[in-house]
Amino acid sequence: MSTLAPLRLLREPWNTSESNQSNTTVGASSGWCQGLDIPNELFLALGLVSLVENLLVVAAILKNRNLHSPTYYFICCLAVSDMLVSISNLAEMLFMLLLEHGVLVMRPSIVRHMDTVIDMLICSSVVSSLSFLGVIAVDRYITIFYALRYHSIMTLQRAVVTMASIWLASTVSSTVLITYYHSNTILLCLISFFLFMLILMLVLYIHMFALARHHLHSISSQQKPPTAHHGGSLKGAVTLTILLGVFFICWGPFFFHLILIVTCPTNPFCTCFFSYFNLFLILIICNSVIDPLIYAFRSQELRRTLREVVTCSW
Repeated sequence: MSTLAPLRLLREPWNTSESNQSNTTVGASSGWCQGLDIPNELFLALGLVSLVENLLVVAAILKNRNLHSPTYYFICCLAVSDMLVSISNLAEMLFMLLLEHGVLVMRPSIVRHMDTVIDMLICSSVVSSLSFLGVIAVDRYITIFYALRYHSIMTLQRAVVTMASIWLASTVSSTVLITYYHSNTILLCLISFFLFMLILMLVLYIHMFALARHHLHSISSQQKPPTAHHGGSLKGAVTLTILLGVFFICWGPFFFHLILIVTCPTNPFCTCFFSYFNLFLILIICNSVIDPLIYAFRSQELRRTLREVVTCSW
């Protein structure tokens, strides 16, 4: 059974001739090039865990008024993006199970329409996740370097406009990607966007760590205990760096897969890499599972609210 409909469209390169495909398939039919057989139950289990975790994060942010700030609104939107991955995965798995067992009978045209809807949900979550990770990094950067002007720079109105713009852009871009998924130009745009956001966040984090290190050296030379503000700045930079590292590990193989589709669709090594597509899907879902855990354990206020939500202490 297939999983994650839109990513399934990219499982095999489409810009190869039938002869080249047959040759590379024969060359990749032995040894480690056979890929991994990942059970559908694992996809379902990870999807359910991610859905529950992200629902708790959203509920905690909505419940606690102390978390009603642009920073946590962006985190909430990132959790919603992760929920889209889980919901889309679960919806497709259940949808296809019902079709395969004859429980659900639908015309092929309706099935294709449902598949397109799921495609758009997944692609929207990809673009929105990247965008909100970048926005969160920029927000933290402003908090550290422009602390006195933060509330005048990152107003609630600007935060709302930013969130609405990202969701609108994600929807439009997902529609274009699904419509022209066979175009190398579209894939190059998606890869370029991923690389741009990655470089942007790396630059911001390096600058934040440089500032934190400078403050720690200054405090150490003056033999004064570190202030709460400096400790919080370092903690925030570490948290965002962990988020970036997790995102890169979980999404990197998939985007490398896209790069190989564009650059070497018939190369034997690339064909071997394509055979591990299901592993890349598992890593993508793992990203939506790990993110809420980082929020819960790195933020004391959010952790306390999560405890209240779980114990129904409303």
